[in-house]
Amino acid sequence: MNLLKDATSPYLRQHADNPVHWREWDAAALASARERDVPILLSIGYASCHWCHVMAHESFEDEGTAALMNESFVCIKVDREERPDLDAVYMNATVAMTGQGGWPMTCFLTPEGEPFYCGTYYPKTPRHGMPSFTQLLGAVTDTWRNRRDEVDQAATQVGEALRQQTAGLPDSIVSLSANLLDHAVASVLKDMDPQHGGFGGAPKFPPSALLEGLLRDYERTGNEAVRQTVSFTAEAMARGGIYDQLRGGFARYSVDDAWVVPHFEKMLYDNAQLLRVYSHLARRAQDGEEAPWRDPLAAPDASEPLALRVTRETVGFLLEDLGTEHGGFASALDADTHLEPGQPGVEGATYVWTPAELNGELGAHDGAWAAELFGVTTAGTFEQGTSVLTRYTDPGAADYERFERIRATLSTARETRPQPARDDKVVTAWNGMAIAALAEAGAAHLNPVWIAAAERCAAFLLNVHVRDGRVCRASLGGVAGAAPGVLEDYAWLALGLLTVHQTSSGDWLAHAERVLDAAVTHFADPETPGSWFDTADDAETLVTRPRDPADGATPAGTSVLADALLTASALSDPERATRYRDLADRTLTRGAVLLARAPRSAGHWLAVAEASLRGPIQVAVSAGDADLDGWAACLATAARVAAPGGTVIVSGDQDSQPLLADRPPVADLSAAYVCRGSVCDLPVTTVSEVRSALLPPLA
Repeated sequence: MNLLKDATSPYLRQHADNPVHWREWDAAALASARERDVPILLSIGYASCHWCHVMAHESFEDEGTAALMNESFVCIKVDREERPDLDAVYMNATVAMTGQGGWPMTCFLTPEGEPFYCGTYYPKTPRHGMPSFTQLLGAVTDTWRNRRDEVDQAATQVGEALRQQTAGLPDSIVSLSANLLDHAVASVLKDMDPQHGGFGGAPKFPPSALLEGLLRDYERTGNEAVRQTVSFTAEAMARGGIYDQLRGGFARYSVDDAWVVPHFEKMLYDNAQLLRVYSHLARRAQDGEEAPWRDPLAAPDASEPLALRVTRETVGFLLEDLGTEHGGFASALDADTHLEPGQPGVEGATYVWTPAELNGELGAHDGAWAAELFGVTTAGTFEQGTSVLTRYTDPGAADYERFERIRATLSTARETRPQPARDDKVVTAWNGMAIAALAEAGAAHLNPVWIAAAERCAAFLLNVHVRDGRVCRASLGGVAGAAPGVLEDYAWLALGLLTVHQTSSGDWLAHAERVLDAAVTHFADPETPGSWFDTADDAETLVTRPRDPADGATPAGTSVLADALLTASALSDPERATRYRDLADRTLTRGAVLLARAPRSAGHWLAVAEASLRGPIQVAVSAGDADLDGWAACLATAARVAAPGGTVIVSGDQDSQPLLADRPPVADLSAAYVCRGSVCDLPVTTVSEVRSALLPPLA
């Protein structure tokens, strides 16, 4: 029977009514394959995946296809977001066999879990040289029954290849230095698309971690070409269709190289990372001059900088569209919209418009104006004459209120349309990203609501996702799932808690240290200091123990752990700080080879390396006995606006935490101590002095 109805993954529950006898991945499923002497059919996907839905409708909902699957295989469904360890192992196998990967992933395994044939989407009927799914099932079944030696040989070869791929980063003579980072950045800039921003061609993904790393490089060097690359790419994305021009939030990627037509799924991990980038960009200098101060709490108007607007709207998307009742954030919004019950979803149906639809909502006069501003044409930019909204020009000050009224009207009208489904699964790592981004943005842009959202999420994860010192991967409906946390879950949770510690009151540091210590205990490679596995030492034994140090759509767990260790080394007591810093340095030393050889796959490594090269910078604001009108808070805010990314900033009474030890006020006045590594400037007591000490150099 189908055993998915009680799964904690919304993706698995989507398949609970299939006639396929789906099971979750567990020891009983593998044992069933051994007992029946049949191969495992492993299907891996995720809830917001368009082609996963297509294959499900074409094949998994079909009685005849399901009968073939049930007769000859043990069928296992896996949510890649809930079990990234399984996804990593079998994605590597798929790429090794076919030269490419993607979802849905379709793998055939021995009962021991060894892959012998892998692919991705298979159609209902043969097309474009691709066999139908039923033809594939027949061929695999025949090979299993009649040519088992071929299966065994393939499984052995693939297993050996997988083990070689997970050997970890090699020893390298490359050391972390300013020259290495300059080389990495120069290599990245050569790949920039000078017409549309970003890197490479279609499909084009937001280079979130890389943009943050480049911003930090600009703050160190003052290199104007780096700043222009970040600003140009950020603006191109924000004005394109990949960004939701009505409600905020970024789609997963653009199918074209100009950011016009998105793949419409919206992921938490993209938006959390991009929030950090745009919030950071909003703090930085504009056009090579010191950025003018603008009260972030002031009502938005035509003068609002684009980066600040996108920051505000992206926070709104996170809180309103992905926020859960328990304080966490849901994983994603689907790419498809189901217009009719029981029928396949239609990609983008919620979001696209025609000129006639604009006129119907706004009237002919405003409709024509909106069509011009949002790039809606009779020919259309998407399917069937529809257009994805873009925003290549902004209304002038005189038209600002009219524009915002029109945008609100269209947003309200869009809410009456069928909406994409939401994957309510709360993933630890991605929520850790959201915590860090919200806390940073809230502190720098004076928004306590954003900081409070970060605190609520952090409290929820500590209460539900952490048990007996160990971290689980995900929860649903406030109930933790069975899947154990992987390295990125521990690392992002620790980093999120360390960020909240810097922006809030409460004992967040102790919680962060416990999570970080558990990561060090269970994920370290004991034979190679500074090298880390992606699964814990007591996790389920798979074909190979996965580890991938390269940054992808999300940063590698290893690079995030280096970030958390480096940050904690500036916040913890001296004994812990020394231990954390040694581990951070060893990890960064190993990661240097990625910066040297594959810098586009090392965006977060670059960000952490830039912070490490500077010390990291630490700012400790010691509150004076006569802290009139919250002057310590003013100094801390000035530091958060001016400081380079990766700076560690705390504020409080002398000796109230390790970074404030032996750092008194100056003549009863609140004072800021700015340090780079173990070298400190004299304390300062004015906002202008804090800004002068921290603002990036101008080229």
